[in-house]
Amino acid sequence: MKQTVIAARAPLFQPFRVHDLTLKNRVVMAPMGKGHAVDGVLDANYAAYYRRRAEGQAGLIIGGATAVPHTNAANDIHEPHFHGDAVLAAWRRAREEVHAGGGRIMPQLYHAGLQGVALTPPPWPLIGPSALWLPSPQADGSAGAMRTVGEPMRQADIDAVIDAFATAVANAQQLGFDGVELHAAHGFLIDQFFWEKTNLRTDRYGGDLRDRTRFAVEIVEECRRRVGARFPIFMRISQFKMTDYTAQLASTPIQLTRFLEPLVDAGIDVFDCSQRRIAEPTFADSDLNFAGWVKKLSGRPTISNGGVGLSKDAASFGTAGVYGMQAAPSVAQLQQLCERMERGEFDLISVARAMLGDAQWAAKVARGADHELQPFRAELMMLLE
Repeated sequence: MKQTVIAARAPLFQPFRVHDLTLKNRVVMAPMGKGHAVDGVLDANYAAYYRRRAEGQAGLIIGGATAVPHTNAANDIHEPHFHGDAVLAAWRRAREEVHAGGGRIMPQLYHAGLQGVALTPPPWPLIGPSALWLPSPQADGSAGAMRTVGEPMRQADIDAVIDAFATAVANAQQLGFDGVELHAAHGFLIDQFFWEKTNLRTDRYGGDLRDRTRFAVEIVEECRRRVGARFPIFMRISQFKMTDYTAQLASTPIQLTRFLEPLVDAGIDVFDCSQRRIAEPTFADSDLNFAGWVKKLSGRPTISNGGVGLSKDAASFGTAGVYGMQAAPSVAQLQQLCERMERGEFDLISVARAMLGDAQWAAKVARGADHELQPFRAELMMLLE
């Protein structure tokens, strides 16, 4: 069925191509964990949950954080895995349903490292580059004092995790997925290697910001070796951490360039640039947000995100735990997004909570039916609706 698109929204609904993958539009369902996996296997309702968003005209669906085949990759016993016959069979069904619904899908593959230790330690060993982690954000958004957890990763640990990521990427290709996203943001393991506060190593995986990309680079290089040059590999990156909203990987464009160059050379096709509010500029004296700067400096396409479709940001709730979804702020925000995409600042947008609230979000936005959009409710975070 041909999608109806009003002229003002046309930039959001142009095709996008990377290698052999063509997306019908620029709207991405953001990766969101749902906590409905038992022993790593997707709940039976996941396939229909994803298909509804595909039928609602999301061009690409990125599955929530999914653990690679390494003993202590997951940070939650209820999050899905990407290994084992039963697990992969469930993922194949999800891929088939999304394709049948007219969409495209890729898993987001991750290793938690030390993430999650701030509240209740999970029942398995945690690993990280320097065994240093930090508690949840304080009132001002910054983290408390660092703590030591376990022992720094040995070379054997590093090699095993690299192999785990590459194995999962190869599995995704074999299952017919349209690509993969490597989760290197928000303080998970790859990001722990990036960040100077959690990576104090003195070997080749430590050093300055460029040197601290080596772990990620070796993961990407091994993935490329196994799946070839044309299988799309996205990478999610962020400045902030889940336990420190004030953190920064790079404080200047020069630093960000040095960070991005090795990842581009290794073979990343698209950067998914996570920030808490999409309109916030990343550096002084420029209106460019994180995705805008990453595209400018790397030459790679980018996904931008951060409260898209919400009249209140992700840090504040409305009455009775409902995010506002009035038409007026939605219209203003989407107009600005379209203008920025027309200027080429970034290439795609990802929609999180707003698409949880309304599986038809993209279709309604395309035809200008903002008044029909359903609000996000906090309880939807843990439901497969």
